[in-house]
Amino acid sequence: MNELITKAEACLHAQDIATTLRKLSEAFGEHLAFSTSLSLEDQIITHFIFSNNLPIRVFTLDTGRLFPQTYETMERTRKKYGKTIEVYFPPQEEVERMVNAKGMFSFYESVENRKECCFIRKVLPLNRALQGVQCWITGIRAEHSPLRSNTQLIEWDDSRRIVKYQPLLHWSTSQVEAFVKEHNIPYNPLYDQGFLSIGCQPCTRAVAPGEDIRAGRWWWEQSHKECGLHTR
Repeated sequence: MNELITKAEACLHAQDIATTLRKLSEAFGEHLAFSTSLSLEDQIITHFIFSNNLPIRVFTLDTGRLFPQTYETMERTRKKYGKTIEVYFPPQEEVERMVNAKGMFSFYESVENRKECCFIRKVLPLNRALQGVQCWITGIRAEHSPLRSNTQLIEWDDSRRIVKYQPLLHWSTSQVEAFVKEHNIPYNPLYDQGFLSIGCQPCTRAVAPGEDIRAGRWWWEQSHKECGLHTR
């Protein structure tokens, strides 16, 4: 653990994310990967990687329940940069088992069912995508939720035995929006309709003015709004 964290920390460049990403690619090689959900934050990191031709693997998870606009954003991104975004799907047999046993909308019935669905559709394909990876780049920001406010720029994910790097951790929402606009980065048009945190279509609604950024995720629940991808 300490060796990998030290290795990652040595790559940090306080003023330049692109430089840090380049140094990480040199240090970790094929053991470095970036997971994108096509969010505003992730689109910015994708822009840093693709526009600088960095040899960093970029992948996304297709849960099978995404918004059409999310797929459209992925295609516009691929065409703009001429780069590949690898797509990982959940295991077919696990999805079939769950749906046949509990129906298409079991996640509305209990927190346990919702977490089961997230685990099958998100966590399992993520774990497969991260096999062999030593350093995982994510788009987490401290503003996203109270659970993420004490996140570190570089930290250890003990459950996966992997180093995580959050380059936009301390960026504000206004900074993110301004950067996307300035660099003409493709983004999900649902953001313009109040969808500030976009996940699966049945589990995401628009956020009202003054609501928390992630209030639209699993809005029927009162518990902490996490799906298991980022364990703490």
